[in-house]
Amino acid sequence: MKKIKFAFTILLVFLIYNLLVYYIGWNGYVWLKSFQLTPYPAFYIGAIILFSYAYFISHFLKSITIFKIMGAYWLAIFEYGLILFPLANISWFILKMLMDPMDATIIIGTITASLLLFLLVFGTYNAYSPIIRTYKLTVEKKQAKRDTLRIAMASDMHFGTLSGKSHLNRLVTQINSLQPDLILLPGDIIDDDPIPFMKKKMGEQLKQLHAPLGIYGVLGNHEYYGKMIPTFIKEMNRIGIHILMDEKITIDETIRLIGRKDKTDKDRLSIPALLENESNRLPIIMMDHQPDELEAAMNDGIDVILSGHTHRGQMAPNHLITRRVFELDWGYKQKKQLHAIVSSGFGFWGPPIRIGSRSEIVSIEIKFT
Repeated sequence: MKKIKFAFTILLVFLIYNLLVYYIGWNGYVWLKSFQLTPYPAFYIGAIILFSYAYFISHFLKSITIFKIMGAYWLAIFEYGLILFPLANISWFILKMLMDPMDATIIIGTITASLLLFLLVFGTYNAYSPIIRTYKLTVEKKQAKRDTLRIAMASDMHFGTLSGKSHLNRLVTQINSLQPDLILLPGDIIDDDPIPFMKKKMGEQLKQLHAPLGIYGVLGNHEYYGKMIPTFIKEMNRIGIHILMDEKITIDETIRLIGRKDKTDKDRLSIPALLENESNRLPIIMMDHQPDELEAAMNDGIDVILSGHTHRGQMAPNHLITRRVFELDWGYKQKKQLHAIVSSGFGFWGPPIRIGSRSEIVSIEIKFT
């Protein structure tokens, strides 16, 4: 019975998706036809089908990157098409009462196509033009050896096919320019599969990051999706990035650093279990990829928690969803002694597009008092 129900759900999703693809394709066809630019309808239909299934195809033909690129941009066209085209259809029904329907089609279609093109271009610029965001924190624990600590943090790089070598070079250049004491990478360093990362020898670039107190990271959900965690960790160890998996270490007699496994791992330790036998003498900084447990972190005495995962929705209006799902989906929040920072991420998942969010590197300056 469960198998039948699952099969029916898949069939229903498949049907709805194809109806929506037809709706988007039909709108585009009507607009192009108004310019007499569709002499070969079969070619247009084939192109729509290819784009709409390119992301699925890329999972089977991983070595052919063009399918992933096409599929990634299609996801953005699909989302914004479903937002813009109903508005365009309503506008057309109003405008056709005032002028020739064909002229109304040309005007409304051109405006809609221009808006869609603008979102794709502007969103691509936002995705590939990272900014540095700075937070200054005061942690009231004076047992630290240092009076201050500068941390460079980057999450959700998703390095691989679309977040490639050029984007990685931006990360290395901007982080090194900050001259951080410590570099922290709270998850989703690669985009599922480490093979594209390794084939492009991106590790040799990432190896150029420098911080005197070291570079540490944790697993994100996408490292689990790739199902090649041992390969990923081996590559990170090779280039000098220490992946903490429910582990805690002392950094320069200044902080206790805790790195959690991702929430995807059902066997990960709870925060109380991780803090067992802790003296709470030194400030405690924890990396937890998904910002799900701020209340628990506050109650258990964590001083700073660093997360990513949300991408701040990546493409507006998706941020309205992440804002409801997470207590803090982006930015900074203080809860008693806890300082929580959630990054919108350096890379992107799916479309290399950001609307209403920016690719970012986080600079954290901590003063111990």
